[in-house]
Amino acid sequence: MFTQNLNDLILKDLKYLFAYTIPLSVYLSFTAEGIWTYTSVFYAFLIIPILDVITGETTDNLDDDDASYKKTKWIFDAMLYLNVPIVFGLLAFGLGVVQKGTFETYELIGLALSGGILLATNGINVAHELGHRKPLVERLMSKLLYMPCLYMHFFIEHNYGHHLRVATPEDGATARYNQTVYGFWFTSVTRQYVSAWRIQMDLLKRQNLSFFSVKNDMLWYHLIQPAYLFGVFLLFGMTGLLFAITVGVIAFLFLECINYIEHYGLLRLKTASGRYEIVRPHHSWNSNFNIGRITLYELTRHSDHHYKSTKKYQVLDSHEESPTLPLGYPASILLSFVPPLWFMVMNPRVPEGMKASLSHD
Repeated sequence: MFTQNLNDLILKDLKYLFAYTIPLSVYLSFTAEGIWTYTSVFYAFLIIPILDVITGETTDNLDDDDASYKKTKWIFDAMLYLNVPIVFGLLAFGLGVVQKGTFETYELIGLALSGGILLATNGINVAHELGHRKPLVERLMSKLLYMPCLYMHFFIEHNYGHHLRVATPEDGATARYNQTVYGFWFTSVTRQYVSAWRIQMDLLKRQNLSFFSVKNDMLWYHLIQPAYLFGVFLLFGMTGLLFAITVGVIAFLFLECINYIEHYGLLRLKTASGRYEIVRPHHSWNSNFNIGRITLYELTRHSDHHYKSTKKYQVLDSHEESPTLPLGYPASILLSFVPPLWFMVMNPRVPEGMKASLSHD
């Protein structure tokens, strides 16, 4: 019995420790020279896709008893929380390496991409999960992890905008049919930023609060992020500052790549009343490739996340009606970088009824 319980713990509970292999690969990049500064890039976009193919997909869901048990088990939350010191510790280490070292341009690019991957996966991705939680401390950790990504406004837009407007033309984070990922970078970044301000101002108006209220989170974000960058400048100089800005931008562009593949071309239809239908599992792309799932804390089961956004990552389900990506997340991102190939693979998978309404001008 003890052996069986130990096996269950390792195989079913502690499997998410695999998510820490990304920070490990980033550490190897930060301590390397030459082409090996790209270690985390090779790992994320070569090794993980290969492992996805080898290990395949799993569509099995937890039964009610297992889901109830796992939903409250502390180890799953602890594995998320540990990302906070890991991310900031590695980021500080990388800033120190860049400040003190002498690197060729291609090496700096490798280091920056590695830092961006760290912030996108164990930073933004974990922040996204914690941002849907109710406890204040978890929401604060979420905002803290968004800070070095220079994307704190995403906390407001994602929770109060995207989840309401997903798969509609009003949603900046939903890529239109035939829109390239490069065009989406611009439209998504700008529309979500503007939307975050609109949501914030509406929240203040509802509470009869002024723009300079302490409850104006957007105002706080625009004070906190420059303060963070100023602190980086004081500790690591201009080189560190430029590196911090670069990895932050790379991180949120990786996030937008994920937004792109998660919602490309999908649309909620309007009902007879003129309102959009409620969000269902078929309004987001899903992926059940095993390694990508555990590396990204089940983000790839995105259909269920939008269907029931308060569910914790360890109990997310796979739905038969969900449209499915033919590749895991890393490989899908690479595919999106070549628009003709992306369109060739993905356009036939978009339901016919959605194509005309979400076609990109």
